[in-house]
Amino acid sequence: MILNPHTERSPMRGPAANTAVISHYRCPDHFADLKLNGQLCDDTGYFQFGKDMICYGQTTTGFRAIRVKRSLYDVLSDVTTDGASVLLPFNPTDVIDNLRLERYAKDFSPSALNPWMKSLRNAYYFLRPLMKVNVRKHVQRSRLDGWRNIRFPRWPVDTTVENLIEQMLLWSMKAKGVDRVPFVWFWPDAAESCIVITHDVEAETGQSFCSELMNIDDSFGLKSSFQLIPEGRYKISTQLVQAIRDRGFEVGIQDLNHDGHLFRDKEEFLRRAERINQYGEAYRARGFRAAVLYRNQDWYDALHFSFDMSVPNVAHLDPQRGGCCTVMPYFIDDILEIPVTTTQDYMLFHLLSDYYLDLWTAQIDAILKKNGLVSFIVHPDYVIEQRARHTYCDLLGYLQQLKSSERLWFALPGEVDQWWRSRSKMNVVCNNGQWEIEGPGAERAVLAFAKAAGDHLEYEVDVPLRAVGTAWK
Repeated sequence: MILNPHTERSPMRGPAANTAVISHYRCPDHFADLKLNGQLCDDTGYFQFGKDMICYGQTTTGFRAIRVKRSLYDVLSDVTTDGASVLLPFNPTDVIDNLRLERYAKDFSPSALNPWMKSLRNAYYFLRPLMKVNVRKHVQRSRLDGWRNIRFPRWPVDTTVENLIEQMLLWSMKAKGVDRVPFVWFWPDAAESCIVITHDVEAETGQSFCSELMNIDDSFGLKSSFQLIPEGRYKISTQLVQAIRDRGFEVGIQDLNHDGHLFRDKEEFLRRAERINQYGEAYRARGFRAAVLYRNQDWYDALHFSFDMSVPNVAHLDPQRGGCCTVMPYFIDDILEIPVTTTQDYMLFHLLSDYYLDLWTAQIDAILKKNGLVSFIVHPDYVIEQRARHTYCDLLGYLQQLKSSERLWFALPGEVDQWWRSRSKMNVVCNNGQWEIEGPGAERAVLAFAKAAGDHLEYEVDVPLRAVGTAWK
C-alpha cells in the first residue's frame, strides 16, 4: 500500500476511500466525504468510469473484465449521494494504488514471464553486449507490433490518477455545496509544473561524454542527474563523480550491472539489492533507477534509497509493459517514486526513428495541463551522434522558451524528493477565519484553491509576493 502519514483504515477494506484525495491535495479531511455504497466483490478486474477512464480493482456493482476490452462495465451511473457524502461503487484509493503500483500489469514483470519468454529474454541479454545499436533496435522492434492499439494505459500520456482524484473532489464539493477547497499547491513558490532531466550512463563511451553533456545542459541554464552503473559496464570515474557534484549536478545509482536480471526472482533481487545499497552509500547517492526500467514495486522495501525513478507513466515502448498512469510523484512505502513521464531518447531515436520534437512536445503539453512532473531520460551514449545531439539541443531550447513564459520549476530529482516529503507533512488549517499552511518547509508552500467549474475543477493559486519576478530555476 502507498504510504501516507495520514492513512486511515476503513472498516470495510483497505485504506479509507478519501485517503488518495486528501494525500494528493493536502486539503482538510472534511472536504472529501467518500464512502462505499456496498460490499466489494471478491474478484478484481477492469471497469469503466465514464467514457474516458479505465480503472482496475474491485467494485460493488456490475462486472469486472480480466482484460481491457470495449465492453467494460461503466460504474458512473452507480454513483449516488447521501446528504453530504458521495456513495461510490469502488474504493478510489484502492484503484489508484492499483494503477500507481501497476497491480493490473503483474503478468508483465520479469519474474512472472513463462519459461519460454524467460529463455528468450536470457538469450537476448547474454548476446546484448555483442550487439551494436543498429542490431539491437531491429530485435527490439520485433516486439512492438500493435503497440499503438493498446487502449490502456492511454498513449502518449496517461493521467487517469489525476482525473479520478479531481472527479472525486468535485463530487464531494457538489455534495457539500462547497465552491472552493483550499489545498497545498503541488510545487514550491507557485511554480505551475516541474521539469526534471536525467541521464543514464550505459557504457564507457557514455561516461566519457558526460562532461560534454554537462556543458550542453549548462549552456541552456539547466542542471540534471547522472545515473551510473556500479558494476560490469565500466569503472566509475571518481573524478567524474566529483565533477558532477562540483558543477551542481546530481549523482544516482543505475541498477547493479545492467544485465537485465535484477528482477528475475525475489532471492536474486535481494542479493543484488544489498550490493546496490552499498554503492548508494559509497557514492552518497539518494536516488536509484533500474536498468531498462524493469521493476517490481512490491520489492522496493529492500532498497535503501530516498527515491526511485524506474516507473514509466505509460510503457507501450518499454520491454516491460504497464505504467503508473500518473504524472505526479507518489510514495511506495518510504521511497518516493519520481515517474518517467516522457518517452526515452533511445525509444524515440532508435525504435521510432523519430528525430523531431513532436512527441516530446505533445507529452509536455499534456503534463503541463495537469500541473504535473515532466521528466526525461536522455542517455549520454545516444546523443553523441550529431543528429540525436541536435534533437536534444532543440528540446533544451524548447524547455528554455517555456521557462521564460511559464512558471516552471527546473529541479534535480533530489530536490523533488525533498519538496514532496515536506509537502506530505503539511496541512491546511483555518486560523482566525483565514486558511494557512502549517508544517516543515511551509515557507515555500503556496495556498491554492480548487474551484468547481461545471463538470471539471479549476485551480486558483495565491502567488505570494516573494514569487513575483522569481526566475524559476
